[in-house]
Amino acid sequence: MRHISGAIMIAAIYGCGDDTPVTQPRQELAQLAEAQYEIVKLPSLGGTQSRGMAINKRGWVAGWSNRPDGSRRAVQWKNQSILELPTLGGPSSTVPWPGQNDKGMIVGISQTSQVDPLNEDWSCELGGFLPETTDLVCRGFVWEDGVMRPLPTLGGTHGFATGVNNRRQIVGWAETRVHDPTCTDAQVLQFRAVLWEPSNGKKSEIRKRELPPFPDDSTSAATAINDRGQAVGISGECDQAVGRFSALHAVLWDKHGKVTEIPNLGGKTWHTPMDINDAGDVVGFSNPPGPGDPEGEFIAHAFLWTYGAAEAEDLEVLEGDAFSQALAINARGQVVGVSFGGTDGSRAFLYEDGELKNLNDLVNIAPDVLLSAQDINDAGQITGRVRDDATGEILSFVATPIAGRP
Repeated sequence: MRHISGAIMIAAIYGCGDDTPVTQPRQELAQLAEAQYEIVKLPSLGGTQSRGMAINKRGWVAGWSNRPDGSRRAVQWKNQSILELPTLGGPSSTVPWPGQNDKGMIVGISQTSQVDPLNEDWSCELGGFLPETTDLVCRGFVWEDGVMRPLPTLGGTHGFATGVNNRRQIVGWAETRVHDPTCTDAQVLQFRAVLWEPSNGKKSEIRKRELPPFPDDSTSAATAINDRGQAVGISGECDQAVGRFSALHAVLWDKHGKVTEIPNLGGKTWHTPMDINDAGDVVGFSNPPGPGDPEGEFIAHAFLWTYGAAEAEDLEVLEGDAFSQALAINARGQVVGVSFGGTDGSRAFLYEDGELKNLNDLVNIAPDVLLSAQDINDAGQITGRVRDDATGEILSFVATPIAGRP
């Protein structure tokens, strides 16, 4: 039987659930090292968790913050001031991926006030992206000029938006009307990758285009898009609608929608691109061969695929860890992500010049801990999540390189 601790593992790997416990870092390392980044903690909406998910060239951050009542809202930070975005009618909304462009246009997901007639788990809640388990419909949204609008599905119930480029093209996935026999658990409908874009140049009119799966697969999902219109994502079986057997292939769609496979790390499952830069270089995570992989167990490592290369590069893990994920790449080829699965808990990493670095070793904030690095802009600014040792809260941060330091 195909089974892992689904919701718990997915929440951990996509970095959208509760934090992994961490031990105190070795403070002597932080004290001896000269800080290479200045860290700023961002305000929250009053809950105990928030997370910066995207940072654009202006230094604006998009992400999410929990409220005191336990609900979650998509937010945007400008100059350390927080703006709460609305929902599509339900209790919660969020920015689950680096879904913000340089103009401040934001995409994400939100619960609506409508009840799901099929009572599916769907990606929004099964993946831990939203805090509540409800029977409400979840849709992808675009937020622009102070207005949040739902993105159309492919005829089914639910949708999910992940990325947006500076041409205002949006990617994600949405359900069709097809009842897919490869679905498991409480997932019923087939889903396919979608590209949404303005129709006739009008912001209020959105047209959709399905991005096909790899040949012989039933489902697909797009996770990121660059300014050249190249999109990346996953292709496979319907499965549980998040990862696992829905990620049998990592794929790239060109600007015309033609799909090709991206090299992976050699396992069967969890081959998941997370970001693509304008050079076409892709980062994400992928299972290498190993025990549990054929059954869908998560044993993934971060990978980097340089456009046109015959193989993907395994970025490995930080010392003592078992798993890692590369979450974003900038124009300079700097990669950020998270390494976890060891006694030190979850730790943010920076990969540059062929070296995987613990981001905590490049800052002087101990005993606080940088838990994950979610996005990096072309100036090298990083956003993600930090554990505040004094309060125990998980906050959003911006790390800015200090001029003149390596």
